[in-house]
Amino acid sequence: MRQHAAPRRRRAAEIVAAAAKVFAARGYHGASTQDIADVLGIRQASLYYYFESKEAALEAVCADGVEDYAVRALAIQRGPGSAADKVAQLVIQHLAPMRERLDFTLAFLRERRFLPEPARKRIRAIERRYERIIERVIGEGIASGEFRADLDARMATLALLGLGNSAALWYGREPGATHERLAESCVDLLLRAFREDGAPAKRRVH
Repeated sequence: MRQHAAPRRRRAAEIVAAAAKVFAARGYHGASTQDIADVLGIRQASLYYYFESKEAALEAVCADGVEDYAVRALAIQRGPGSAADKVAQLVIQHLAPMRERLDFTLAFLRERRFLPEPARKRIRAIERRYERIIERVIGEGIASGEFRADLDARMATLALLGLGNSAALWYGREPGATHERLAESCVDLLLRAFREDGAPAKRRVH
């Protein structure tokens, strides 16, 4: 059984990646399961072994994308470093999918609103878990005195996410806006805003 499970998981991951590519390029309403099958070079009917509908495929793409963020963020929160170091890492990991998994990011940001209400609630639950991790890191920085005492951890979290999400949507359209430059700029802007003294970030992005 285990020998067959791994190939199935790999195949499922390939299909979700193909769905992400199609949704990112065509949008939810412009995409079809036939488009996904064409990317993979398989029959449309074969997709239904993995997804019962186009809506289910989009939910899988969105869930995979946001779950990846949450897993990375939790590792950062539990790891070593100051609150500023962790915020910098959170920003960098939030922007990393622009290079590694841009299709997932774009599909999630643009298309999740078209999911049925029950699916949106399931995706939102994962989003909130990710947000709470970021809030805890910022809250720890406030409690330790590293960040301003009057900083609102919730609003700071939304600022971090809003900045990162906006960058993902126009990434590649701005001349000279490399991933490294974007990450460094976002880290610097946020840490200047979070700190009492407005000191610039010292971390370099590689």
